[in-house]
This record gives sequence, C-alpha cells and structure tokens, in this order.
Amino acid sequence: MSIAIMCSGGDAPGMNPAIKRFVDYVYLKGKKPYFIYNGLEGLIDNSIKLAEHKDVSGILHKGGAIIGSSRSKRFYEKSYRQKAYKNLKRYDINSLVVLGGDGSFRAMDVFNKEFDIDFMGIPTTIDNDIAHNDYCLGVDTALNVIRDATDKIRDTASTFKRGFVIEIMGRECGYLCAASAISCGAELCLIPEVETDLELAEKILKKEIEEGRKYILCFVAEGTKKSDFMVEWISERLGFETRKSVLGYIQRGGNPTVYDRLMAFEYVVKAVNSLCNKTHLNSVVTYQNGSFSYCSIDKIANDKYELSHNISDMLNYIG
Repeated sequence: MSIAIMCSGGDAPGMNPAIKRFVDYVYLKGKKPYFIYNGLEGLIDNSIKLAEHKDVSGILHKGGAIIGSSRSKRFYEKSYRQKAYKNLKRYDINSLVVLGGDGSFRAMDVFNKEFDIDFMGIPTTIDNDIAHNDYCLGVDTALNVIRDATDKIRDTASTFKRGFVIEIMGRECGYLCAASAISCGAELCLIPEVETDLELAEKILKKEIEEGRKYILCFVAEGTKKSDFMVEWISERLGFETRKSVLGYIQRGGNPTVYDRLMAFEYVVKAVNSLCNKTHLNSVVTYQNGSFSYCSIDKIANDKYELSHNISDMLNYIG
C-alpha cells in the first residue's frame, strides 16, 4: 500500500510538521509515503516522488510547505482528473492525505466518486472556516504573528497618539480577527458575523479619551471591506490621526508554534490510521470540543462554519 500527501490552496504554518509526521508515520506503518508536489497541478503533471526520511529532516521549524501547493482550474475538467488518476496508478498509490480547505476537499470528493482513490482531509487554513471543526492547522501561528505585529504597531500608536486600523485575513470568517482583537486588547473589532454598535463605541471611547486614552486600535476582518471606512470614522468621530495597516501575507508565514506542530502530528496520525484501517474513508479529520473525530465531505461542504459564542460574546468586553 502506498499513500501520498499533498497540499492544496493557501499555505499555512503547520504544513511542514504535518509532512514530516506523515513520512515518519507511514514508514512506521510499513507503507510507502509519496509526495505530490505543487498540489492539484502537480497531481495532473505527475510531480510525484517517493519520500525518504532525509527529505523531512530539519523542516519542523519552517513555514510554508516544502512540497508546494496550488489551486487548479484544470482539475475541474474530467480529462485532467483522468490524467491525475493515471499518474497515481503508475506508483501504485491508492490513498491520499490532503492538507487544505473545503474547496480542496470538494475536489477530492469528486475525484473519489469517479476513481478508486481513498483520501482523508486535514483542515489546514489560517481562516479557520471549516464547518464542524474548531481548529485548523496554521491558526495558532497566524494568531501569534498578528499579536507580534500588533505589539509593534501599538508602540507607534501610543507614541504619536494615533489610531490604527489593522486589517486581518480570514475571507468571510471573522475568527482570526476576533481572537486577535480580544487577545491584543483592541478597542474596536469589526467582523462579518457580528454587527458592531459604533454609536455605543463612540460614546465609550470619547469618555476614555477625556480620561487620558492616548491611542485607538481597531481590528477589521477583510471580509467586511470596512478598513477605509474605519480610518475615516476614527479620524472624524474620535479626532485621532489614523493609519491603516494591512498585515497581508505575513499572517500565512512564520515558524510554526508548538501547538501547530503537535496538532499537525495528531491530525496526520488520525488520517493515516483511517486509510490503513479502511475506516472513515473519504472524510475530513476534525477537532471539536477537545477531541478528534471525522466528518463527511457533504457536511463540510454544505454547512457553514459558525463562530463560537465564546468568541463573539467576548467581543463585548474588549478594550
């Protein structure tokens, strides 16, 4: 039995620890581990190689993914999926571990229904927007990158008595922004899932300014598209010279935290065990309420991620 691993979609810290654990654990199980380079595009182009222990030596601390990743329009066409299947058969690969998001899992679900290939998905996205799952690989590292950047921005904000609007990634999911705002002590936070009462915020912050507040930090999720609006709002309503800082792709990089490394190991073990034991096949390994389980692609694809009430409720107490 041969098992391959690939990354699909956006990169996230934790991919390399997952890749290392995959190679070591598959050999431990007496199977052959293969790399598929550059995601779905590499699967189509036959960028497949037998992995060795030396390939994963010294990669735990690295962000990104040593095997690359991609998005693929070609994979939507059955002729290219047929080509991908033939490539896997050349190496006697009958099982895949896929690090990615819901789009990647849907693509694999179509692939599985057409061809005799088993797969297991591992939620890997800093957006943390996978339904029925509390934690995706890369999130903890991204949160720490944001925290570090915010600490530096706060130094400038407090020195010059300024407002700063910090735009956070996450697409239509506000988890990354909300968790960062809470843990960094932001005065304002705008996310798609919760309506912000700006009239109340203005009243509270004006009182704090009268009492000596010297700066304002406002976190805005990219999905709201309100970063520029909040720059103007803070400047006009609160009287602070205000700057915008878009953290951008630094949130997807960096040295994976201990938590992301440990979670990567756990996710991979669950996925490989399922493939070897022929249980819970063609589903996604999920982590919810402190334990691992498995969720069907249909539920992952059709149900929307819901922000934890614990997070949304805490937004009422930031500042």
